[in-house]
Amino acid sequence: MSTEPETTEDAAQETPGAEAEGGTPEGEETEGAQPTGAEGTEAARLSEAEAELAAQRLERERIERRKAEKRGPIESGAKLSGKAADLLAAVRAVESGEKPVAAVFAEPEAPVRRPAPEPVRRTQPVAPVVVAAPAPEAVDGVRRVLAEGGAPEALAPQVAAVLGDGAAERLRADPWLLLRVGGVRPEQADGFARALLGGSCGPDDERRLRAVTVWLLEQAALAGHTALELPALTAALAQRGVPDPDAAVQDALAEGEVLAFQDGLEESAEGEEAQEPVRVLVGLERYALAEESLADGLARLIGSVPKEGAPGAEWERVAAAAQGSAAELVRAVAGHGLVLHTGGEAARAEAVELLGAAEELGLRAWAAVHSPLGRGRFAEQARVVTVAGLLSGAEGPGRDAEGALDLDLLVVLDAAQLDVETGASLVESLPDGARLVLSGDPAVLWSAGPGRVFADVLAARRVPQIASRRPDPGPLGELVSGIGVGELNQVEAPGKEIVIVPVRDAGEAVHRTVQLVADSVPRAIGVPAEETVVITPGHGGAVGTRALNAALKERLNPGPGRFGGFDPGDRVAYSPAAGRTVPGRVVGADAEGLRLSCAGENVVVPRERVEQCVRHGWALTAHQAVGGRWPAVVVVLPGDAAQILTRAWIYTAFGRAERHLSVVQGVEQALPRAVAEGLPKPRTTRLPDLLRPEAPAAE
Repeated sequence: MSTEPETTEDAAQETPGAEAEGGTPEGEETEGAQPTGAEGTEAARLSEAEAELAAQRLERERIERRKAEKRGPIESGAKLSGKAADLLAAVRAVESGEKPVAAVFAEPEAPVRRPAPEPVRRTQPVAPVVVAAPAPEAVDGVRRVLAEGGAPEALAPQVAAVLGDGAAERLRADPWLLLRVGGVRPEQADGFARALLGGSCGPDDERRLRAVTVWLLEQAALAGHTALELPALTAALAQRGVPDPDAAVQDALAEGEVLAFQDGLEESAEGEEAQEPVRVLVGLERYALAEESLADGLARLIGSVPKEGAPGAEWERVAAAAQGSAAELVRAVAGHGLVLHTGGEAARAEAVELLGAAEELGLRAWAAVHSPLGRGRFAEQARVVTVAGLLSGAEGPGRDAEGALDLDLLVVLDAAQLDVETGASLVESLPDGARLVLSGDPAVLWSAGPGRVFADVLAARRVPQIASRRPDPGPLGELVSGIGVGELNQVEAPGKEIVIVPVRDAGEAVHRTVQLVADSVPRAIGVPAEETVVITPGHGGAVGTRALNAALKERLNPGPGRFGGFDPGDRVAYSPAAGRTVPGRVVGADAEGLRLSCAGENVVVPRERVEQCVRHGWALTAHQAVGGRWPAVVVVLPGDAAQILTRAWIYTAFGRAERHLSVVQGVEQALPRAVAEGLPKPRTTRLPDLLRPEAPAAE
């Protein structure tokens, strides 16, 4: 890898890249847990933690009854003197990704499905989930309360949708419920509450204490944590002006708003608790249930006997036909219900070999990828779906009469992108006797949603782990492999596979990026602009996705943006749900909405959702790009990105390039320093502790 002069010819060799982990990743969704499985006698086998959750629910119901008896009307006060537009702008800034979620640091549970005899396989259609829009009268009621408190009336539809039935009355009685709307911060909710309640509220109002406690845990979830250690939570509450943080946590626990857990308990040989500090965690019920369900489901897979599908000799025959670590993978899957498979881009070929071997043995085998971008690299394999499509029933084998996925083997690629809720949904959807292979690259960015499922299961060391010995080829493979172990090596690139373009400031970075995509890379490398992607650390700023996309649109597809800023031919990033991004192209627009072509499918985005779900997509963040690869990638590293670069971000962004990588960089020595020292911030999760007593150790 060499630094070349800043000539047009040299610039021609750069390639777009992926998003950085420092800001709020745009367009990332997390599929929620979807309950599946049978009901019945499983309640008799509740775990100790589940029993604790049930007891807390009963206590919460009792408290709710007590509160209802003494609840009375609350008088409203004077209107907010500040500018309501400030609140609305803040909400929109966070929703759009312009401002990252505060660095201060909600799907249904998936019940455990009891073991059942192998059912008769009959694919069952899965009805799409339709979320009804709030009634107009409900929105009007909320709008009046917002206006009375000086808050932007434009928030009314969101508030009505979040609070549900009786939204206006609930908001008037507890103004801090406004914190449940994404982008609203405690100081803004405080001003709204003062406007409604006047002098009757203060920083120690119990409604405020509960709301801020829940808000902090929600912010922690956006940062990847499924829970927070008690000292970290109380410290964050103190920073938010809570007079007595310990009392605030206790009140939230008593009201059932949050749950507490004691993890890390060990027993001595005599069965007594070891005299060691106990880690006390506090979390939201949503993620607690997901982690419990995921741990139970993984334990079920580990402890079950996989359905043979073929005699052992047949498994050995197909394993012998494979080579190296691919053969090891086949042998591990033959005898285990859960297997972990790690490796880079080349390791995907081993997953393909496994699928072929399983089909040869008569197993119903499917693979699931993080996004349609990953599916495109398995054109020869018809049984490759997206995780979201598999869970929704839009893709894949469908479900049997018991509600389980109608398959024998599931290989989940891009496993590092699984969050706890999606992981729980997948595991609990598998039938008894099925095999699960989690395959992925541990060095890439973790999931957009809370948890680090793949890393936690790897660290537990309870199941077979097969590490691929198949290296990624060429100069790009050598460069990315070195980054994975903390080394930014000088790589020989005789075909200009890697080019570094130094820049002095943001303006030059934007200019050079546009020049590379529109002129240099197509002319010198032969990769057209539509097959090149730009990757940058965040959405905002002078060199974020917004600025780069605006410059690239002006050069590549200028137009008036007649429909919400978009024109036919625009490249876009479509986010159908939080944590999931699908690149596409604008086809047109009509009364129904914006028409897109995404991964070969036609999509219509309603007018009211365009602003939330669609962005221009010549430039992406690394989180948006993860799971995909492009012939050419241009990674942009402006000088102000030095503080947020990590090894995982650089590894992910550089690894999206197939033929050519251009690095437009102004961070100088911060780049090798980030590769050597920039480890990801740890995430607080409960899964390792839940797995430790549940699962037998791997052989």
